[in-house]
Order: sequence, then structure tokens, then C-alpha cells
Amino acid sequence: MHATLPYLQQTDFPAIKRDQLETLQVNLGYLCNQSCLHCHVNAGPTRKENMEKSTVEDIIRFLHDNNIKKLDLTGGAPELNLWFRKLVKAAYSMGIHIIDRCNLTVLHEAGQEDTADFLAQHKVEVVASLPCYLEENVDSQRGDGVFQSSIAAIKSLNILGYGLQGSGLELNLMYNPIGAHLPPAQCQLEQDYKRELKQRYGIVFNNLYTLTNMPIKRFGSTLISKGRFDEYMHLLKEAYQSANLHTVMCRSLISIDWQGYVYDCDFNQMLELPLTEQGKKVHLNEISDGYLNQRNIMIADHCYGCTAGQGSSCGGALHE
Repeated sequence: MHATLPYLQQTDFPAIKRDQLETLQVNLGYLCNQSCLHCHVNAGPTRKENMEKSTVEDIIRFLHDNNIKKLDLTGGAPELNLWFRKLVKAAYSMGIHIIDRCNLTVLHEAGQEDTADFLAQHKVEVVASLPCYLEENVDSQRGDGVFQSSIAAIKSLNILGYGLQGSGLELNLMYNPIGAHLPPAQCQLEQDYKRELKQRYGIVFNNLYTLTNMPIKRFGSTLISKGRFDEYMHLLKEAYQSANLHTVMCRSLISIDWQGYVYDCDFNQMLELPLTEQGKKVHLNEISDGYLNQRNIMIADHCYGCTAGQGSSCGGALHE
């Protein structure tokens, strides 16, 4: 795999600073039951990096001591971590809104038979990746059989009330382009998804989020192999919108890796661009009240991925 950071370090992206911290995004490890082409984490079934109990306890203490509004759990497949449920239970008891970034197929894995019920019991918002409503497109990106497995998982979530109006159980789908281009308008694509998935499979969901493919890790390496990295970066820079700087997710979020170290965002985590003090990585335990206020955010050329066109974040487009 090609390293992408050398292609991104020299940048003319504008400097930005942090606002109030609201969201703690935690990567519980890179173990996943899938290996997707677009995956910026390079996750897969053979990855060994998984958060240990002591680090989960560090996170629980941080949630207790700080005014965190959202806990955003990601991976890999976060549900495969042994301490996933311990963390969810603790955050739920504190009244924190919890998000599980679920690949859907993990709900059919051995040992995960009651995971959907667990998520519903703890009012966890499910953000599920479904890069298209057409079977052939999804399977070409994520593997044979993934689409039908994903549809079956959504049906099981619908039965529990997920995606149904007034249920209090939110199911949001995440779209990312299959190729090296920007996502279409989120609002229109959401209407298409809802119509097609309802008509074809009888399933429902709340919102569709569009996410720009980041030129890092597996996707970035593929671009380099095909000689299209510079072309894709030109596309992102040509579509840059300065208005998106005000609402990029890194202003109000920090990303924690499986060892407890702190990053400005999940993408910086994958590029190994951590917060540092005197040349050393900052651990979550070292962050005191006010430490992050107005701190400069670590930037590189991949930041154009979040600010191109309608903008892109873990919560979808930044504007229509």
C-alpha cells in the first residue's frame, strides 16, 4: 500500500482553530468483518489493534468529567470490541447521545445476534454505511453478498422501531461515491434512497448522509496506483468552499485512537497526525479543562475533502 501523507503534507489549506468541544469520537479498533475499497481506516478481519479495558475506563472518566454531548463510536466494526457494551452502558447512564457507526453486516456475525436489541435498549443512534441502493454497486465496493446482508440488517432494525417516525430510534444511512468524484446533492439523493429502498425492499430510515472519499489510506493508495491522485486533489481544491470552514467537524470534535491518543479528527488519526506537546503524543488522560480552547487544528491537503462542494463530515453535508 502506498503511503499518502507525503502527498498531502505540503498544503495551502487555511489555518483553523477549535471551538467548544462537544463530541468525543472513539475508534475502538481496526478489526472489521469487511475490507472495503473506500475505507480510510484500512480496517479488516486480520487487524489486531483493539482498545483495551483500561483505555475504555479512561474514556468513561473523561465523559464523566467533561461536558460531552455526543459519544461517536467507530472502528473497524466497533461492536466487535469486547468493551463496546461497557462503554455504551456508561455513556447511556450519563445521558450522553451515543452514535454507533455500524457496517450492518456485523449484526449477522457470530456473537452479535442480540446487538441490535442492545442498541435499541440504550437508544443508540445507528449510522450505517450503504454506498448505493443498487446491489451491484454495493457489492463491487464492499464484497459479494454485502448488499443483501445489509438490507436484512436494516429490516431487523426496522422491526425494532429504528427509522420509524416517533420511535426515538434513529437510523441514518451513509453514502460515499464509488469512484473519484464528489457526492451528489445530499437532499436529492436522500429522496432517491427513500423511494427506491421503500419500493424495492420495504425498508425505511431517517436521514441520508453523504461523505466525500478522503485521499488517504486504501482509497488514496488506489488513486496513486492508478495515477489519479493529483487529478482527485485538483477536483477537491477546485470545489473548495470557504464557508465550510465554519462548520467542519474538527472544530467541535476530537478523535481518540484505540490506545487513547488524541487527534483533531478521524482522518488525522489515520494519517498519524496526533496532537503533540514537546514532540510527544497527547493522551486523553493529559487533557485538562480548557486545554483545547482555540488550539490550532492540524491541517494537510486532505482537509480539502471536508470543504469541497457541499462539504463533508461524519454528519453528512455541511450545507445544501
